[in-house]
Amino acid sequence: MNRLSSATLDRLPADVVRPAYDRAEVRCGVVHLGIGAFHRAHQAAIFDDALNAGDLRWGIVGASLRSVQVRDQMAPQDGLYTMLVRDGVSEQARIIGAVQRVIVAPEDPRALLEALASPDTHIVTLTVTEKGYKLDPATGALIEDDPQLVADIASLARPQTAPGYLVAALAMRKAAGLPPFTAISCDNLPHNGARLRGAVLDLARRHDPALADWIAERGAFPQTMVDRIVPATTGEDVAALTTRFGIVDQAMVKTEPFLQWVIEDRFCGPRPAFGSGVQLTAAVAPWEEAKLRLLNGAHSGIAYLGGLAGMEHVHEVLALPQARAFVDALWDEAQTTLSPPPELDIAAYRDALMARFDNPTLRHRTRQIAMDGSQKLPQRLLAPIMARLGTGQGIAALSLAFAAWVRWQAGQDDLGQVHEVDDPLADAIAASLADAVTTEERVAAILRFDAVVPPALASNTAFRAALVRWLTILETQGALAALATFHGET
Repeated sequence: MNRLSSATLDRLPADVVRPAYDRAEVRCGVVHLGIGAFHRAHQAAIFDDALNAGDLRWGIVGASLRSVQVRDQMAPQDGLYTMLVRDGVSEQARIIGAVQRVIVAPEDPRALLEALASPDTHIVTLTVTEKGYKLDPATGALIEDDPQLVADIASLARPQTAPGYLVAALAMRKAAGLPPFTAISCDNLPHNGARLRGAVLDLARRHDPALADWIAERGAFPQTMVDRIVPATTGEDVAALTTRFGIVDQAMVKTEPFLQWVIEDRFCGPRPAFGSGVQLTAAVAPWEEAKLRLLNGAHSGIAYLGGLAGMEHVHEVLALPQARAFVDALWDEAQTTLSPPPELDIAAYRDALMARFDNPTLRHRTRQIAMDGSQKLPQRLLAPIMARLGTGQGIAALSLAFAAWVRWQAGQDDLGQVHEVDDPLADAIAASLADAVTTEERVAAILRFDAVVPPALASNTAFRAALVRWLTILETQGALAALATFHGET
């Protein structure tokens, strides 16, 4: 059976939305590092909107810093792929044509450097996950004993990290008399722009202080906040689309109608006339904080509690009244720690979030959300816990969510099913818990793990007591019992 490609576009059903521009005329003004499903359903769709509006400067060169999978999916399809937008009632299929080619960096680092250093490139976006920045989550400094970063500190001839590629390419641009590009982190990191800037400047300074000064003076690293739920594509999704189209699309993505990209209005070169879903602002932090503590905080609580109960998808967890009550209570707690901008109606935002969580067609997997908790929970749960404890407020829901993460580290759910603890600190956390026999000892071990728990919070007796209580229930009775207990007390 034929695959989706430029040659097979005309065979698609009439209701499929196709690119309205001549792809042969597109110039690549964007390089994206980390071309996974989220980018293809979020930033790529936004740049595709710009192309459809007639500004042909915003094609994308995608780059994988590790795997060949996306390149092997997209190359036979001329970079084309289907984005399915599902709201639980209807579905729209749209072909995204913004991605012109995909580079696998370890195979051809020079090709990626040349793309980054091209005069056509004005914007570099990144979705490389928290791990990709090579930053200590507690200090924000470069992790100097990371083997890939050690190699990039020694030489940038063949970069191995995202900061390494950016520094090497910016050096090439400076030498060629070109301006820097605007580098935009699209990962869920607090102060993501400042962190990316810090990583790039630190690494640049180790190679060439004059280059670091040039980047600091002329470059731009805007803060951003991105939001769209993009579940992992399954083999069943591909098979269903093949049946519908009569054509195979191995690079398809599925997502929800909601899309948001809040960008600090700080660019050092051209940018598109961004349309629907994009908000330029002077201050991203209040938007970011609301998203991290409401959307992402609730998602983490749902993922660990639902995952421990053996429930596979978010909407299945929220079908339980006690789980909905838990999420509402977590939002009540987190909301008191926010300073939302005037444009953000928190009540309406919460309503929209619950509707998004309820969308059954997304089939957002709890285990997917549960990944990398050590990198995510300090911002999503621990920061609002500290804020509430500092003002004498309760932390019942937030502490239950964090206790569920602690329980998740055991690698086995309440049904006895084994799961992988997919986390960059999994081995270190497991080692810290290895000699802990009692619940109190496990809580003490986690509180000593300052790569996740700030010392000021670890010494808080109310937080310790809450963790011991919830972890005891989770370990002896299970996640559903913990939710029932919580629901009975609220």
